[in-house]
Amino acid sequence: MAETILTAAPALDDALVMGPNRVAERGDLSMVSVAIPQGGGPDLEEALQAAFALAMPAPLLGSDTGQIRAISSGADQILLVFPHTAPRPALFVAEKLAGAGYAVDQTDALLMLEIVGPDTPAALERLCPLDFRGMGDGAAARTVMDHIAVTLLRCEAERFQLICARSFAHSLLHAVETAYRDVIEPV
Repeated sequence: MAETILTAAPALDDALVMGPNRVAERGDLSMVSVAIPQGGGPDLEEALQAAFALAMPAPLLGSDTGQIRAISSGADQILLVFPHTAPRPALFVAEKLAGAGYAVDQTDALLMLEIVGPDTPAALERLCPLDFRGMGDGAAARTVMDHIAVTLLRCEAERFQLICARSFAHSLLHAVETAYRDVIEPV
């Protein structure tokens, strides 16, 4: 029997550059969802600290070591985002957590867009009802952009990351491009 080898492909073709702003897919990161077992919050908190020197993220905030980020993604659930080039990042996380959480790879199911530039906060204000200027670096929020469920991360004042279902990649890119265009080329 012939062996089939699958190769990961980006959801989007190239980066989008609009004036001094840039939108690009972050295909270099793995995303692993970790569910917290019932009553297992303290154990997971301890395991995250021991395995990654990472604190459990508070709601609306992320926890970041520079190498790995934890985002509160729902009740009893976090999303770990980190560079990982080997296959099976969920297995890597599960081994590190040693049973303190249930890990599921979301890398192929989710998309991360990084949007950077001086017009970024103004463009985002056209897409969703969040106070971007009031968010501190490292803040995370779940919102809706053009009818798409998005987790928004503020990295810096003019640099944000947007996470959505991969199937909405082109729709989210179109919404972001339209918002930038409205800011850069007002009618």
